[in-house]
Amino acid sequence: MTRVILFNKPFDVLSQFTDKGTTGTKRATLSDFIDAPKVYPAGRLDRDSEGLMVLTDDGRLQARISNPRNKMEKTYWVQVEGTVNDDALEQLRRGVELKDGPTRPASAAAMEAPDIWPRNAPIRYRKSVPDSWLSLTISEGRNRQVRRMTAAVGFPTLRLIRVRVGDWSLDGLAPGQWRDA
Repeated sequence: MTRVILFNKPFDVLSQFTDKGTTGTKRATLSDFIDAPKVYPAGRLDRDSEGLMVLTDDGRLQARISNPRNKMEKTYWVQVEGTVNDDALEQLRRGVELKDGPTRPASAAAMEAPDIWPRNAPIRYRKSVPDSWLSLTISEGRNRQVRRMTAAVGFPTLRLIRVRVGDWSLDGLAPGQWRDA
């Protein structure tokens, strides 16, 4: 039977079970939170990003989730610097040009600040620059893609939380918690 685990990855945690870094300082990894043999992450989430990770013991499912050719949708709540406007949202909906080529069209909408946990290592606030939130759904997964997309339309990302992967959601999981799906 296939095992699927949903995990709310906290900020500053590597999306792997071991730290192969050369810094000499041990960084937090999935093994600090999940004690489940033979499951592996289906995709990555940057160390400075938070939210839903899907882990599984099924290699085919892992490939289906993480391979961009399968176009599995992933939804993010993104806190950006500045007040996001309709022009930026429309650019995201059409797809934006990045250094490694154009992105697929995304679903993008402004949203109210979500009722979520505080981030351990608060974001940088500037009194003179407002911030706002948007919901962004993409169907590919390039390196730091959401951050690069918001920057390309003039709104650098301050905080990034993945809330959905396909039909799986973060609902009911506090940072550092996991459950079987």
